[in-house]
Amino acid sequence: MRMIGLSALMGLLAGCSAQNVANTITPTGGFTRTAGIDYGDLPRQKLDVYVPDDAGPETPVVVYFYGGRWSEGERQGYKFAAQALTSRGYIVVVPDYRLYPSVRFPAFVEDGAAAVKWVLEQLPGRVSQAGPVFLMGHSAGAHIAAMLTLDPTYLRPAGHAPTELAGFIGLAGPYDFLPLEADDLRDMFGPPERFPASQPINYVDGSNPPLLLLHGDADQSVYPKNSRHLAQKVSQAGGPVSLKIYEGLGHIRIIGNLALPLRWTSPQLEDIDAFIRETLADRLAEQGAGARR
Repeated sequence: MRMIGLSALMGLLAGCSAQNVANTITPTGGFTRTAGIDYGDLPRQKLDVYVPDDAGPETPVVVYFYGGRWSEGERQGYKFAAQALTSRGYIVVVPDYRLYPSVRFPAFVEDGAAAVKWVLEQLPGRVSQAGPVFLMGHSAGAHIAAMLTLDPTYLRPAGHAPTELAGFIGLAGPYDFLPLEADDLRDMFGPPERFPASQPINYVDGSNPPLLLLHGDADQSVYPKNSRHLAQKVSQAGGPVSLKIYEGLGHIRIIGNLALPLRWTSPQLEDIDAFIRETLADRLAEQGAGARR
């Protein structure tokens, strides 16, 4: 059955985008999706919430920020990723955010902060099972989530802090991508004196929640050194971090492997699931130890 699913997917790729195919063949059962919830007043400040049918008390929440070079993408395109996570029992939130060239850095990170504020403050009132919050992103979305996790200046105006997050999961994220050579990126993150402020690696101080960094060694869009450099700096600072580099995996396939027919080809979903469960187990152990002191 796995081979049939994979062959069908590959055959359909000739007629439409892989993302559309992945969403078309994604199961619609097992979760409830509430779409188009406002987390702000602007047209792009909306999010979708996916709740697994078997959600119980304190179900972990994954806020997923999609990629697209900070200039394209929409939340509706990531049903396949949300379903992958709900199939493991997690509540999933997928926000939209404003895009270049309508805005420039740090507006899309500020939108991410507003979405996280909504999740921390409003989601428990809508979904009583909502528990610890993890941030997750792919590519540009991993950059946004990493900035929120490592630089407290974004959540602080919202009355929150990265210490309230349970963890961060980054897939093929740009964390250390200077110098900027492409004209659109120089415009997006400029002027030049502000370039360093856009780099998540510059905010490492060892106080971060646990990080899981996933990257393919064949990624030619965001080089694996981004994840390697960030993991090294966090480790040197004494912060919790885990790095996984997948042999032969490129930039799109690392997120595409969450699509149902491809999940068996590489262990991304298993690694994400294990990280969340181990992180929560460690939190419970620490809380228990603190209560006994």
